[in-house]
Amino acid sequence: MEKGKMEKPDLREKGGNQSTLDRRLFMQLLAFGDCRITSGLVRELSASGAEGVLYEDVNDPQGVALLSWSDDPSYFVTELRARLQHEPFNELRCKPEYTMMGRTYSLGHEPNLEDWLIDKPRRTATQKESPWAVWYPLRRAGAFSALTSEEQTAILREHGVIGHAFGTAGYAQDIRLACAGLDRNDNDFVIGLVGSELYPLSACVQAMRKTRQTASYIQQMGPFFIGRAVWGHSITA
Repeated sequence: MEKGKMEKPDLREKGGNQSTLDRRLFMQLLAFGDCRITSGLVRELSASGAEGVLYEDVNDPQGVALLSWSDDPSYFVTELRARLQHEPFNELRCKPEYTMMGRTYSLGHEPNLEDWLIDKPRRTATQKESPWAVWYPLRRAGAFSALTSEEQTAILREHGVIGHAFGTAGYAQDIRLACAGLDRNDNDFVIGLVGSELYPLSACVQAMRKTRQTASYIQQMGPFFIGRAVWGHSITA
């Protein structure tokens, strides 16, 4: 390689057993107001054959949010864009302050990389027994990047232990998305917590606040969207 010339970046996702995959799932949450009758949206989505989840907003009696996904980001500016420009969605008021978009990513040890990146997030989002969801973005403080890899691992492990405990107990499952370069507010991650009841999701967020990562290295969290699914469809569910 020429001196001073940078090697071509390897953008593939890496999993266990040296597996790689050059695919990932893009997921987007769009929130709307002025929705007086949710049933019309449900009929339209059901008839379209689209994958996704429709939530009713617990904090806005006329609020809803649509979670959509695709491994091809052009979907959001073609098929999804066209759907939202026609009735009944074009009668709603978009609330861009709640827009969240991110991509799935690997941690380097997943035994089934394709399931982790493509199928598992869709199954998690559309579980009928887990209609409640809390979605929020977060941004880490720059000081976290200055830590050694050993320090970062220890801090993330503390966070992971809490998430694992809530997941094992059946209280909450999470969807973690990277959103660098995809978020208008320059957030780092989008987190989705889903479960059968709302209180455990709130308790999970509260428990995370006590970790070193949240207390010392999270610069910003939110805004939070809290909703209950009234429609959900995925071919993997």
